[in-house]
Amino acid sequence: MFGSVRKLFFSDCHCAAPEDEEPQTYEELFSKLDTNKDGRVDVSELRRGLARMGFSTGKGGAQKIVSSGDKDGNEGLDFAEFSKYLREHEKKLRLTFKSLDRNNDGRIDIMEIKQSLSDLGMDISKEEAQKILQSIDVDGTMTVDWSEWREHFLFNSATNLQEIIRYWKHSTVLDIGDSLTIPDEFTEEEKTTGIWWKQLSAGAMAGAVSRTGTAPLDRMKVFMQVHSSKSNKISLVGGFKQMLKEGGATSLWRGNGINVLKIAPETAIKFMAYEQYKKLLSSEPGKVKMHERFMAGSLAGASAQTAIYPMEVMKTRLTLRKTGQYSGMFDCAKKILQREGVKAFYKGYLPNILGIIPYAGIDLAVYESLKNMWLARYAKDTANPGILVLLGCGTVSSSCGQIASYPLALVRTRMQAQASVEGSEQQPMGRMVKKIVKNEGFFGLYRGILPNFMKVIPAVSISYVVYEYMRLGLGIQK
Repeated sequence: MFGSVRKLFFSDCHCAAPEDEEPQTYEELFSKLDTNKDGRVDVSELRRGLARMGFSTGKGGAQKIVSSGDKDGNEGLDFAEFSKYLREHEKKLRLTFKSLDRNNDGRIDIMEIKQSLSDLGMDISKEEAQKILQSIDVDGTMTVDWSEWREHFLFNSATNLQEIIRYWKHSTVLDIGDSLTIPDEFTEEEKTTGIWWKQLSAGAMAGAVSRTGTAPLDRMKVFMQVHSSKSNKISLVGGFKQMLKEGGATSLWRGNGINVLKIAPETAIKFMAYEQYKKLLSSEPGKVKMHERFMAGSLAGASAQTAIYPMEVMKTRLTLRKTGQYSGMFDCAKKILQREGVKAFYKGYLPNILGIIPYAGIDLAVYESLKNMWLARYAKDTANPGILVLLGCGTVSSSCGQIASYPLALVRTRMQAQASVEGSEQQPMGRMVKKIVKNEGFFGLYRGILPNFMKVIPAVSISYVVYEYMRLGLGIQK
């Protein structure tokens, strides 16, 4: 575990020395690396040269260094590009060093490492902190000064500490169509520079494309939740045949418009509420512990759901509508209001709110467990898990969260749809649960879970790919 923690904690720091320290070593380094003396250092020269000098760049590190510094696109660094890259890199390293040196004595000790990691939600033992320190400490003083720090990380191509921690954060960009996840967190730098809204926009677009791509399975889930029973078993194939026969291929996307439309307001409300709840609940200003984050996230999710819940009800009604029943979402809202009143827009609200706690809690817990398991067993040379590991953790944790909250989701959907199903009795949550269990058994609470599971992997994959392309398009790709 220590090796992965060390990588997580330090190998991401880009550091920097003051500009007046720069010159002579840059020229010497460049001369040693430019083995063919063509005035340019390419990836292979950099990789071989750094290995010869004892620098470890990590997997793909040399390529990343060249890509970061190559401004003229000739797949190599001339001296000006090389020195500029190192100068900027050292500046970032210097900032990171200063942020860890809490008592400003010019050295980083064991307790400063332990405390800094704790502030980021990673609790390690004193022994693990000592091992981290020993891996960087050259002179055996059990402290790390600036020169040791600079030498150790000068050619480390990873990004800074906050970025690695954020990479491992359970991000809601892995959209599976549910609205019960903990909101994204942003650093102070992201908030002041305005990058946060670009990331939220990228996430919203990813969710929109993902939900549109998996809309037929989502409609099948809702269809089975409401219409399937012991006496009227609806298979996956049979359900699609019914929907195609009734409304054609386009009917498979009924309700998708409003499902996509509610992403933006819900994301914005959830983010703003989350920031406020964190301030109210945190025991120390600027530091949010895991349980405080969970509480703030759950309350933010509840606030967002309260604000946009009428759209959830309309989504269910539009998803289940028959051909010609509603001309659109405004017609749907108008008819619900006329026939059932304002209260109809909050049918199923209680099971929906209750579902946030098991979903978000289990989702976070499973994600953290899987992440730590991977770090402990497989993170040897890098803390970068790769796309497959990240998607795998997100998919499994989201699926576990869904299993826990699915009965509440089914009850919510049935309550939302009651008035639109002929002969349906209007029942409160408790009575409906008892009736389902009595008539259909415990597994009656899991009607429609198969198409729900089927859409998880494609939904996560689509949202991840779209999110990365959106980040690139918005200029926030690292």
